[in-house]
Amino acid sequence: EPAPAPAPAPEPAPAAEPAKAAASFTAKDVQALRRDTGAGMMDCKKALIENDGDVEKATIWLLQKGIASAGKKAGRIAAEGAVGQYIHMGARTGVLIEVNCETDFVARGEVFQELVADLAMQVAASESVNCVSTEDVDPVFLAKEREIELGKEDLQSKPEAIREKMVDGRMAKRVRELALLEQPFIKNQDKTVNQILQETIATIGENIKGRRLVRDNLGGGLGER
Repeated sequence: EPAPAPAPAPEPAPAAEPAKAAASFTAKDVQALRRDTGAGMMDCKKALIENDGDVEKATIWLLQKGIASAGKKAGRIAAEGAVGQYIHMGARTGVLIEVNCETDFVARGEVFQELVADLAMQVAASESVNCVSTEDVDPVFLAKEREIELGKEDLQSKPEAIREKMVDGRMAKRVRELALLEQPFIKNQDKTVNQILQETIATIGENIKGRRLVRDNLGGGLGER
């Protein structure tokens, strides 16, 4: 009998695709992208990462996301707007927030009115929030908070440089907790309030500013009387 045919050799495994190299860009690239688009630093960094460090492609990416156009509108005067209010269930917490836009037409529109209502509800749900942006945080309060942090027992054994760095990190976190724009959006936790604001600016084509807010809890001042 003839010898059986040899078994076919196994096909070689497909070569693994080379790992994608990390995006290469510099701080100057980020600054240039911010200057050209008006977008925020973190948005510019993300755009460069998503586009392998290519500034031109990153610019297009920001425009497609509506972030670049929103940034360019940031310098325009917003003098119209609305005051939103939210009274929490049981009437124990009340919020007022002033949000400005450029025209009365937009201020009366459904998109803007919904944004104002959402921001008022966001403040009611965020107990630590007492201002709109990190720039609005009271510097006197921050100085006192920093002094308290520096005196905490867990830092006393650290070298001064390490202690200062740790306090810087804690203070940055504290500032974010106080600012409305830094909070995860109540209707979409994957985005911050600021991102929702920028998307709305891109949608309506006008600058929008959160101007001021106040939150009051029933009996909140009794301990001071």
